[in-house]
Amino acid sequence: MPIHRWSIPTGDFVLRNVRAPACLIDVPTLPARSDGLCDCDVVIIDGRIAEIGRPGSDVGDRACIDGDHGIVLPRLVDLHTHLDKGHIWPRKPNPDGTHWGARTSVMADREASWNAADVYARMDFAIRCAYAHGTAAIRTHIDSLGKQAAISWPVFSEMREKWKGKVDLQAVALFPIDYAVDQPDAFRALVELVARHRGVMGGMTFLGTLPDEKSKTALTALFEAAAANGLDLDFHVDESDAVEARSLSLIADTISKLRFKGKVVAGHCCSLALAPEHEISETIDRVSQSGLTVVSLPMCNMYLMGRTANLTPRWRGVTLVQELAAAGVPVAVASDNTRDPFYAYGDLDLIEVYRESIRILQLDHGSANWPSLVARTPAEVMGLSHGVIKTGASADLMLLRARTFNELNARPQNDRAVLIAGRVIDTVPPDYRELDELLGVTP
Repeated sequence: MPIHRWSIPTGDFVLRNVRAPACLIDVPTLPARSDGLCDCDVVIIDGRIAEIGRPGSDVGDRACIDGDHGIVLPRLVDLHTHLDKGHIWPRKPNPDGTHWGARTSVMADREASWNAADVYARMDFAIRCAYAHGTAAIRTHIDSLGKQAAISWPVFSEMREKWKGKVDLQAVALFPIDYAVDQPDAFRALVELVARHRGVMGGMTFLGTLPDEKSKTALTALFEAAAANGLDLDFHVDESDAVEARSLSLIADTISKLRFKGKVVAGHCCSLALAPEHEISETIDRVSQSGLTVVSLPMCNMYLMGRTANLTPRWRGVTLVQELAAAGVPVAVASDNTRDPFYAYGDLDLIEVYRESIRILQLDHGSANWPSLVARTPAEVMGLSHGVIKTGASADLMLLRARTFNELNARPQNDRAVLIAGRVIDTVPPDYRELDELLGVTP
């Protein structure tokens, strides 16, 4: 029978005639089709993947579900989000759709409304959306200036415990990197807070100016603080259309200079696409040698970048994912903001993120490894075992009726089934009406 939410047995079973991306399964003996998909059967026993074999393999008398050549994916991994900002759009929309409009709107809403109860309710709503869509892990950036750090970080730790076993959560401190130089005492206190909550150090590089000595001093302070406390780093980098925004190569150089041993992620990196060709090559070479991972946020950056009232945008606002990947740089894509002044849309649905990324970045020709963008690569940089389908792992899977990547990317896959430990979960996301009172929405 076809795969539907209601057709999965409660005991052991076999998924017959499904197709998995070759880049997301650890079975080298399975032949891949020309499109990068492998036809296979998946045996699930006691909630774990017992075997991944060729179609028609002997599975004894176990119950069989005919996948009808549909695609099977691991549950996916969202490397860059903003759960603390999510869903404030009805309360504080962006007045003009610009980056500056987003920043000022968020600052005003944060000052007026971001108490612990508010942040908790919106975070939990957002995670429930992601969970229903099939997300296994989320990394969120948390606004960490002033009094907000002491409010949001304990809420995040509570949320991490609440969702343990369903969605793995990580958090990154977000603040301008010059904070480390301008307010050293407050910065040290923030580092202690992040370490106490087992977080990741972050920082936002200058958006529209060339890096200078202050930039280098601030980055050095961040790297040294992270190294001293055993923390990884995750930056907002050059999220700008200013040709002067050139922090990416400086971050790569700092990794090499300080021989930093932790993992480093650079998000956005928009202005790299506007650099002269010789500078692009030099920067990508430095990034490749440094070992850092680049995460692109195509939907949000297309929404913000190049926006001028009454004019059609002239560029896509995204970084050079194909060139970076060709140079061996680990690359990922992620949701970024959802229903807040930085991005008015989105639902933490990584199938949507993947589909739109394929279109925006024109990844529909060439490599068959692009499913790793929302699976294996972000899981590896987060130090998690998600994002792959392998023998012995928990049967945490997404079952799609789409039989090819074209079918997957052509429609939203609203009939997907999501399994955790081989059991189907409810894939209906929460109703926006739940937030009406919190956001002051009048029905």
